Amino acid sequence: MHFTSEQRFDDGVVERPFTFGDIPGVLWTPGSAPGPVPLILMGHPGGLDRMRPRLAARARHAAAEGYAAATIEFPGAGDRPRSAVADQARADLRRALEAGEPVGDDIVDRLVLPLVDQAVPEWRAALDALLALPGIRGPVGFSGGVISIGVRLAVVEPRIVAAGLFAGSYVPRAIFEEARQVTIPLHVLLQWDDEGNDRQVALDLFDAFGSKEKTLQANMGGHTGVPPFAGEDANRFFARHLG
Repeated sequence: MHFTSEQRFDDGVVERPFTFGDIPGVLWTPGSAPGPVPLILMGHPGGLDRMRPRLAARARHAAAEGYAAATIEFPGAGDRPRSAVADQARADLRRALEAGEPVGDDIVDRLVLPLVDQAVPEWRAALDALLALPGIRGPVGFSGGVISIGVRLAVVEPRIVAAGLFAGSYVPRAIFEEARQVTIPLHVLLQWDDEGNDRQVALDLFDAFGSKEKTLQANMGGHTGVPPFAGEDANRFFARHLG
């Protein structure tokens, strides 16, 4: 992990972009802390440069609660190599939507499963490097999307003890089966009128989770209409489970 620059915000939060192999990422840490702090991994739908202002805002809220936050670029996004399989699946998805046809399982599997298979080992390797840094410790939380990546991480990564997931996107049937194996506490955010996502799929996935503690927060509005208090509720969720 190689840090490429450093910026300190007026609230004291330090932002440090890094490269991990050929994967870009960003680490945010509180300006001052009495000792090592827990870590929240922040998922996103890809395009780190485009998403960075929103990610930084989320990270600064986390830092205000005493947590470090980190993210890495999505496979196939930004300057990372494109996937011909994913590009073809996206084209097939657009054609189905434009024709008013249902999106078949084959399209969803080709679009999502290779992404999950590649992204999850990358997140776990980055977590190894992040927890080796001074000032950062477990426990670890995961926050954000793509939700299928969050589901897989919740199943295979024992250092992640709680997850705040953003409902939405297409979910393969195989991920539903994995969701039944999830046992960590969950806080799932759903925008009820999200124009790009299937509400019923999100509800069915929430029902499939095996966690004894799981909360669904559904708010009216579209994809970008998340109310400010939703972030405050997510912070309280992580405070309960990360300390």
